[in-house]
Amino acid sequence: MIARYTRPQLRANWTDQARMEAWRTVEVAACEELRSLLGEGQGPGEDELEAIRSATFTVAEVQERERLTDHDLAAFVDVLSASAGPAGRWIHYGLTSSDVLDTALALQLKAAGQVILQGASALKQALVERAREHAATLCVGRTHGVHAEPTSFGIKLAGFAFEAHRNEQRLKRAFEQVAVGAISGAVGTYSATSPEFERRVLARLSLAAEPVSTQVLPRDRHAQLLGVIALAGTGLERLATEIRHLQRTEVLEVTEPFRAGQKGSSAMPHKRNPIKSEQISGLARVLRGNAQAALEDVPLWHERDISHSSVERVILPDSTILIDYLQHAALSLVQGMKVDVARMRANLELTHGALFSQRVLLALVQAGMGRDEAYRLVQELAQQAWDSGVPFRSLLQQRSDQGEGPAAAGALGKLDLDAVFDCAHYIRWADEIIARLDQIC
Repeated sequence: MIARYTRPQLRANWTDQARMEAWRTVEVAACEELRSLLGEGQGPGEDELEAIRSATFTVAEVQERERLTDHDLAAFVDVLSASAGPAGRWIHYGLTSSDVLDTALALQLKAAGQVILQGASALKQALVERAREHAATLCVGRTHGVHAEPTSFGIKLAGFAFEAHRNEQRLKRAFEQVAVGAISGAVGTYSATSPEFERRVLARLSLAAEPVSTQVLPRDRHAQLLGVIALAGTGLERLATEIRHLQRTEVLEVTEPFRAGQKGSSAMPHKRNPIKSEQISGLARVLRGNAQAALEDVPLWHERDISHSSVERVILPDSTILIDYLQHAALSLVQGMKVDVARMRANLELTHGALFSQRVLLALVQAGMGRDEAYRLVQELAQQAWDSGVPFRSLLQQRSDQGEGPAAAGALGKLDLDAVFDCAHYIRWADEIIARLDQIC
């Protein structure tokens, strides 16, 4: 991933140095358990183990060696073994490349997951805090992009908080199921090692063992992880899309933070654009594309091929780096967004009271009018209010005063318009709904 969308911890996790250090960790752990495999008096002694533990490599040395071997892991083993001196003969004993590559990859993914889960938790908590802050902030609810009924901005944010919690839990499970290694040798039969040796090596690495590795770990695990990452990214995009819509000039209920010195447009100095939300929306597409590539990696040939390898060198670092970056971007967005409470109140009046139509409909039905007749009357007057700018409440009052039709007149006359047009009715359960956030924090 390019530096623009990479945070330091995840960048460090996916460097060539970090990748080869993970290889070294696996190789050393295997050497430390060789005596349990080979029997008393066999395998490396303590002095040899110290030499193996102290063996070093440089990325440049490995890359230079790879020019000869055309095999990166074999080149690494050559360099590390040479550094260990005579004890180096024990490095990679009984192992095949995938034992090291896949198990080391699990270590890197586990480390990435720790950072990503911290970010997921922080985002959830920020959404919870802002939801509680705006429990009583009245705003319009929209369906199909059209004004529907009043709601609470806190309820809106609470929904995003619960989604963030679900994504956090999915990410946790996905990283747990990919924290799996294999030390099963060529075609996964332990022909040069044993299941007990594998268990002991993986215990040193705090990884679970793959039940049947066939030489490589099955790639459905990695596909599940990238699918969950893509889903988490889509959740972030849903949040970003909401903010983008609310920042439109015609709406302007919420705006992204805009710091001193920032420029919204090189040509138009007045512009303040939702660039962070748009960035989240765009990069979420990359995560979905990577998830598709991960699915394509699942059907490998027989016990092993490497058609997945080149793909994973791109999609695993990129997806973990991107979800970390996007969570951090969303966190900054949630913490810093400006909520214009007055504008939200003003926008409630754009339909001149038409959004109270359901309240009027139900009140008329309760007052004795048939539902279809009440619906037609309310639809007519609500649309008239919207079109003409005359308040819906005034039109109802006028129709009641006219006494048009005994059923309509009687029902209209029974309406308590103060109660029907009271916005507080719509958020009377807001505190109870938002209190449900206690379940996730």
